[in-house]
Amino acid sequence: MMAARMPPSLDEALRGLPPETRAMLARHGFDAARLQRLAARLAAERPEDNLVKGRVAPPREGDVVDLPAPGTPARAQLEARGAEALRAGRVALVVLAGGMATRMGGVVKALVDAVPGQSFLDLRLAEVAAMGRRFGRVPPLWLMTSHATDAAIRAALAAAGERASGAATFTQHLSLRLTPAGDLFLDEHGAPSDYAPGHGDLPDALRGSGLLARFVEGGGQVVMMSNIDNMGGLLDPAVIGFHLEHGRAVTCELVDKLASDRGGIPAYVDDTLCVLEEFRIPPSFDPQTVRVFNTNVFHFDARALLACDIPWSYFTVKKKVRDQPVVQFERLVGEVTSFLPTRYLRVPREGAESRFLPAKDTDELARREAEILAVMKAHGIL
Repeated sequence: MMAARMPPSLDEALRGLPPETRAMLARHGFDAARLQRLAARLAAERPEDNLVKGRVAPPREGDVVDLPAPGTPARAQLEARGAEALRAGRVALVVLAGGMATRMGGVVKALVDAVPGQSFLDLRLAEVAAMGRRFGRVPPLWLMTSHATDAAIRAALAAAGERASGAATFTQHLSLRLTPAGDLFLDEHGAPSDYAPGHGDLPDALRGSGLLARFVEGGGQVVMMSNIDNMGGLLDPAVIGFHLEHGRAVTCELVDKLASDRGGIPAYVDDTLCVLEEFRIPPSFDPQTVRVFNTNVFHFDARALLACDIPWSYFTVKKKVRDQPVVQFERLVGEVTSFLPTRYLRVPREGAESRFLPAKDTDELARREAEILAVMKAHGIL
């Protein structure tokens, strides 16, 4: 009996990729050496690699502050400072738009209707237009797309014409899925299976685009980041003013946590307060003791973001592709809070002041329609 043929090593498989595949990966920041280093985890069977190292503790009193209520002198002061930055063109909006809406029929999520007749992308274009009407300058809108979404979003921006004149796209990186044994995973056609390795690509991909450097050279100060499907995470002069007032590199927005929320929380790791994803928390700490939740809306000092060069963690994520188990390695943008000075701001979750309206599937989007419309009207967007 002939012995079963052994699969090629990962190094051999990567070197044997077709030239057009290698060229496509190179355009999207693929790092073969890093993938091979990460694959060594699978051979070593170290599932604890995702867990944070160090002592975990909840935030202390004063670590999380509230956005002042509308109509108060404190709120007016912040709004005035943020308005000044918007009038001077010192604020940019970057929106994460690399995702496919698999729970909405496998389409480009940015192009899904958030409200009848208006896609998420339409509302973002309307958002910066509303800022332009209000403050006399349309903030730059940068969309971080992926290999899967870039062409469709570019086509939609072209079709939008003048409405999209201040918008630009840049693509996040690509990597390749592995088998649980650490070999290169091949799909039913014998081709490697690519994926975008997480929104932690943002600093590197944005820097590589040249958009951020030109913004800083022109006097840009603040870059706000939000998910495409969170229509609460909008440009707001009060929050911009808060970010400028405290002077740290990062502002992280938090909301009151619901029992169903799963994701990032602020927590100390040794002496550093940072955003810690729940899958990274060791069993010795109960994440339910932290009653606020990260919305994935961040304000960055533009110069600090341009200079951001941190030792990123790539987390092991197990998925299935056509019922076949695969492994991919992802990084998360919230990790910047482990390295850059960060202030934590609790913002409203309910009503027309809400800054957190995620819509992950069609049912949630339908439930949120009235809330989204109320927030859009409150901001002068619709």
